Amino acid sequence: MKIMVFNTQHCLNYIEQKIDFDIMAKAIKTCDPDIVGLNEIRDLGPDPDYAAQTATLSHLTEMPHAYFAKAIDVKNHGRYGNALLSKLPFRSVETIPVPDPTERLPGGKYYESRCLLKAKLENGLTVLVIHFGLNPDEQQNAVDTVLANLTEEKCVLMGDFNMRPDNPLLDPIRARMKDAATAFAEPKLSFPSDQPNRKIDYIFVSPDLELTAADIPAIVAADHRPHTAEINL
Repeated sequence: MKIMVFNTQHCLNYIEQKIDFDIMAKAIKTCDPDIVGLNEIRDLGPDPDYAAQTATLSHLTEMPHAYFAKAIDVKNHGRYGNALLSKLPFRSVETIPVPDPTERLPGGKYYESRCLLKAKLENGLTVLVIHFGLNPDEQQNAVDTVLANLTEEKCVLMGDFNMRPDNPLLDPIRARMKDAATAFAEPKLSFPSDQPNRKIDYIFVSPDLELTAADIPAIVAADHRPHTAEINL
């Protein structure tokens, strides 16, 4: 089974700086995943640029099972969050809010409410899709939310974590899951897509899943490169 995570930056073509569904769909179809978790996805709203991006990519990629998880409503624009496309049907799927910090850190960067998408597939796999915040307190809340929703068996976690691999906040997740990056033939970076200088996108799998391959292909569509992994259930 092939898994993919892809921060699309609301389907913005990184080179041409315009909304471009075709280039995002091409990136996904080139990787040929069975499931793909998407970050920074727009949904319907009064702003004409807030279209049903999940449904559009589902149609263009011929991945018929799709779910949009709203993290925020952007004032006077529309809904924004994560999404999941799948070739396999869902048994269940839900949106779980990540708690906002009670207080903001002095000098903190842009704060934004986040959510966790949790899906159970027909084959028994639990899939978690998340986009971490930029600040350590937001990231800690995201880690806590992830840990509360992990299953001990047949579980995949993926998303843009906005953290480099040596960040100690990742340690509790690493204690319970395998980082797909261990299957890279050589170190791979994911951001920015044209000349990447850091890895901030992740796929983790539960210990019972056999990790057979992983990659961050050199695809320049959005500002992040996609990250893929292959597993045996």
